[in-house]
Amino acid sequence: MNQTLPVQKNEYYDIQFEDLTHDGAGVAKVEGYPIFVPNGLPGEKAKIKITKVNKGYSFGRLIEIYEKSADRVDAPCPIYKECGGCQLQHLSYEGQLKAKEKQVRDVLTRIGKLNDVLVHPVLGMEDPWRYRNKAQVPVGEREGGLIAGFYQKRSHEIIDMRACLIQQDINDEVVQTVKEVCEKYGVSAYDEKRHKGTIRHIMARHGLVTGEVMVVIVTRTPDLPHGKRIVEEIVSRINGVKSVIQNVNTKKTNVILGDETRVLWGEEVIYDYIGDVKFAISSRSFYQVNPEQTKVLYEQALSYADLTGEEEVIDAYCGIGTISLFLAKKAKKVYGVEIVPEAIEDAKRNAELNGIENVEFAVGEAETVIPKWYEQGITAEVLVVDPPRKGCDESLLKTILDMKPKRVVYVSCNPATLARDLRILEDGGYQTQEVQPVDMFPHTTHVECCVLLVKK
Repeated sequence: MNQTLPVQKNEYYDIQFEDLTHDGAGVAKVEGYPIFVPNGLPGEKAKIKITKVNKGYSFGRLIEIYEKSADRVDAPCPIYKECGGCQLQHLSYEGQLKAKEKQVRDVLTRIGKLNDVLVHPVLGMEDPWRYRNKAQVPVGEREGGLIAGFYQKRSHEIIDMRACLIQQDINDEVVQTVKEVCEKYGVSAYDEKRHKGTIRHIMARHGLVTGEVMVVIVTRTPDLPHGKRIVEEIVSRINGVKSVIQNVNTKKTNVILGDETRVLWGEEVIYDYIGDVKFAISSRSFYQVNPEQTKVLYEQALSYADLTGEEEVIDAYCGIGTISLFLAKKAKKVYGVEIVPEAIEDAKRNAELNGIENVEFAVGEAETVIPKWYEQGITAEVLVVDPPRKGCDESLLKTILDMKPKRVVYVSCNPATLARDLRILEDGGYQTQEVQPVDMFPHTTHVECCVLLVKK
């Protein structure tokens, strides 16, 4: 097979990088044949070694850079090269924002065939470090001691981590403290190969505005040895702890949380605010991990919804009601739908917490519930969608086209599925007016977008 390809495995080549892939690798070409190389940046000239060859593309390793990009910087994190948590720390923050804007433009053109849509520059952070309000890290053992940290790139080897530069400081403190206390009392780490041991993951959640902290210890066994003493030490050592939770996950799985959750100390939830809306956050709640940029994203969605107080609004994929409650302050009535029953319970509780009465939440698939509402005569002038990475279900897109809301506000965490869905809505009589990318996850390859579509 290799004979006909322009590159051979284990051979060295001098190349120039042209672009970045959606997961942050440099793209070079030899006779038009693409090579993906981690750590390469557009414009750089370098020597690479080919590590894997496929029919349509290959992978390489960066050996030497002859000409560096002006956007290349030294990654401040000491474990950046091993850890799989970030992909772009070697690219200046300005460079990251430009790369994300280009990524959005490219997929809109390539997948959505949308050549002349207005794409605004990415809204970045003033200080793009220490933004994550939630940490969840696996626990392992090395030379008899406990270690905790993210997995090495493309492996299940844990890289022991003292600090993570994109986590809020308090989360680092929680992980280190729980690790030390569990080690002190001889709690063993979970061994995923043998399905033995006790502690699987440590999770920390932090309310940025309230300062409240939740500690979650995920165990394989219902029993947590010396649990009472462990909890006492955690509470005495960490400021702001309001809740210590044990989650039991007995299954042999990569899924982090199990079905059973117990409150070991304090409350079942902690609280936080986005803008002036208060949210209750449980150990299982979906809550945006970058609250500062979430506010930026939701204000953009609200601006695109352009509400006067007379509109009925549908929020498909409403989660715990984060966008719904923002919209409800400006709308006549908001209907939210979400497939996860616990999320809808949270949404109802959050509406009550804020004294918001003009919202109604339903459990179910958006593509099933919204057509039923439509049959009952519930229509919306504005429809908001914030789907998972796979994008909107085809039948939901059909329902939108049947219902014909004046405006659709599409919030997306995946530019590729966004572009695909925009094409379907365009073909069905909508026009994509503008796209505002928001950098919710600096130093990673992810980018959120908020898009306004209007009925033609």
